[in-house]
Amino acid sequence: MEIREITTNKKQYMDLLLLGDEQENAIDKYLDRGRMYALFDDCLKAICVVTNEGDGILEIKNIATKPHSQRKGYGSYMIEYIKNNYKNKFHTLQVGTGNSPLTIPFYKKCGFKISHKIEDFFINNYDHPIYENGIQLKDMIYLKKKI
Repeated sequence: MEIREITTNKKQYMDLLLLGDEQENAIDKYLDRGRMYALFDDCLKAICVVTNEGDGILEIKNIATKPHSQRKGYGSYMIEYIKNNYKNKFHTLQVGTGNSPLTIPFYKKCGFKISHKIEDFFINNYDHPIYENGIQLKDMIYLKKKI
């Protein structure tokens, strides 16, 4: 496996980024200011965008694994890479996600703990309802871990 930073032509990965965040104009808000990483294992498997949120906080804005490569450890590997790559520059890694039975357990397994929530985030910030595993996402749940 190899992880490379993507510094140019980030939008060429939009199909994969849209798996992690369903609305392109939402992605546009952080893509230019974020640092993007791509995980390759023979071919592209996963992508991650992180941003500096100030006060020692690094945020995962987008993390997505190609559907045929999910549940094979690529997402966990990417988070571990991010943690190790930034541990001397930041003290906290955070991520915001919907209250989904798919994503919350994944982040908890990676060592994150629920921090806080922003009520109705997905309703107020997206132009269409977002569903995951048949559940409409409404609130943004933030999880954090020390790095």
